[in-house]
Amino acid sequence: MQTKSPVWDKIAGGWTQFRGEVRKQWGKLTDDDLEQIKGQRDILAGKIQQAYGVAKEEANRQIDEWTGNLKY
Repeated sequence: MQTKSPVWDKIAGGWTQFRGEVRKQWGKLTDDDLEQIKGQRDILAGKIQQAYGVAKEEANRQIDEWTGNLKY
């Protein structure tokens, strides 16, 4: 479980706006996946692991990279 961060508070609070960005980054995630994630980083990491067959560490690395590049 990841600790709360200001970035994730912002993502969770504006999830409807960030869904499109998540979809651009991880196109294999479905609308149902995005609905289940609802801005929760740990669920996003799990969905990335499932969809792309990567380890938890790799999913978290991708999320860190993505959040570092966000413009908001």
